[in-house]
Amino acid sequence: MPDATDADGLTVGQVSTRLGVTVRALHHWDDIGLARPSLRTTGGYRLYTAGDLERLHRIVVYREIGLGLDRIQAVLDDSTTDVTGALRAQRAQIAQRIDRLQQLSVGLDRMIAAHEHGLLLTVEQQAAIFGSEWNPDWPAQARQRYGDTTQWQQYAEHSASRSPQEWQAVAESVTDLDRALADAVDAGVTPGSPEADRLVERHRAVFASYFPLSRQMQVCLARMYEADPAFAAHYDGIRAGLATWFRQSVDASARAHGIDPDTATWQ
Repeated sequence: MPDATDADGLTVGQVSTRLGVTVRALHHWDDIGLARPSLRTTGGYRLYTAGDLERLHRIVVYREIGLGLDRIQAVLDDSTTDVTGALRAQRAQIAQRIDRLQQLSVGLDRMIAAHEHGLLLTVEQQAAIFGSEWNPDWPAQARQRYGDTTQWQQYAEHSASRSPQEWQAVAESVTDLDRALADAVDAGVTPGSPEADRLVERHRAVFASYFPLSRQMQVCLARMYEADPAFAAHYDGIRAGLATWFRQSVDASARAHGIDPDTATWQ
């Protein structure tokens, strides 16, 4: 490499500024033989000539479209390389990435909507799936009340990926559970009995369609079913006394698992 004065070329720092490339990258390209400066000063500093700068411009262009350094070196130095073929292959890869990014964008839109609204169903779909008693304002009310909780986030994540058909399956599992609870009341099943405990566990499994439900959380939920007029009316409408029976059954199951229902918290 010939010696030169500083006036014969550009320093690494000057090239870095001009091309928007880091000094570290220029040093790396020099080390691997991709873009070596043609000159050095007597003090040992690298200097890039106009020809070097043109090669660097091409490297930057190819790097920006996603070619790897090995591929760039082949395009620049290997006369047998099919440059057009390499560019077409890169374009195909970029098209695939664009398609993937578009899919991610759609997924993000659904996730945002789910966090903001809860259900990604039209009012008509909600009525068809959840029945005539369903109030389409409930998801908005739930977000207002629970929007900052981990459970709402988990619910939104499930909702974002759930189709109307999957919501229909959830609704049917809830209906089946309600029917089983009503049958247990009719049959005189005692809270704390093995059959009642199985129904308590089934309730936790069904509720996992919304978010994971711990035993302590289940206690809090069952007490809300009994104390809240709207929930109590729903369950007692299925079968008289069901809200209280279910609360007693959840309390008994909690005690069997070492949890004091009177001190249970939402955790």
